[in-house]
Formats: sequence, structure tokens, C-alpha cells
Amino acid sequence: MRLSSGRVPDEPEINLISLIDVVFCIIIFLVVTTSFDQRSAIKLVLPQSQANSQLDEGDPLTILVDAEGRFFIGSSEVLKRDVGSLKDAITRVAGSNRTRPVILRADARTPHQAVVTAMDALGQVGFKKISIATTPEAKP
Repeated sequence: MRLSSGRVPDEPEINLISLIDVVFCIIIFLVVTTSFDQRSAIKLVLPQSQANSQLDEGDPLTILVDAEGRFFIGSSEVLKRDVGSLKDAITRVAGSNRTRPVILRADARTPHQAVVTAMDALGQVGFKKISIATTPEAKP
């Protein structure tokens, strides 16, 4: 006596097309909602100056120092605050071009030691065109 009907049971199947659609929609949502503005990530209050600003030609290397003394080169943060780590990060981002102008954007509330550390690292690496970013002095 044979109880089975002789048919092979259906194998369960996972439909990947709808899963791919969902993942694709999530990726598009994340790309659209991500902010690519570098200035919105770090809030700096620049020191004030009466001098006129002159911009050098070329693509400057930008180093940011926030109010807590953390360093940012380009869009990446330098995790350690010593001169050696800062020199390594500057060399990695700048490459071999030492004639490139450098803009040091330090918050007005930054400890003075952090600014001196950044300038010391730039000098040891070989940069000579260093500008400190300021804002115009407020007129009463």
C-alpha cells in the first residue's frame, strides 16, 4: 500500500526581487537625507580682525580647530592631539605638495596651545603659506 501520490513536494522559494527593491529604497533615502555640507558639522566662532583678507589662488588645505581643541583636516578628525599624529594626518591629506596654501580655522574659544600645535606641525611638515581665518570686527 502506497500512501504518497508520487509528486515531489514543492520547495520553498524566497523571492529576492522585492527584497532588492526595499534595500534600494533605503539606500536612496540615506543618500538623499545625508548632509554633505562640511560647515554644518562643526560650529566655529572665528576671532575678529580689522585687517583685509587676501585669498591665495589654488586649492587651500583647511585645518579646523574647534573650541575643545580637536583637529579636523579636510573632512576627517585627527583622533590624537599630539604633533606626531597631526603631522601624519597632514601628510596623508596633503600629499607631497608643500607649496599649497593652508588656512587654519581656529575657534575663538580654542586653547592657544591647540593653535600653536597645529602651526608647529605645519611648519615641521614643510608648509610656509599659513593663513589664520578671521571674521571682520563688528562695527558699533
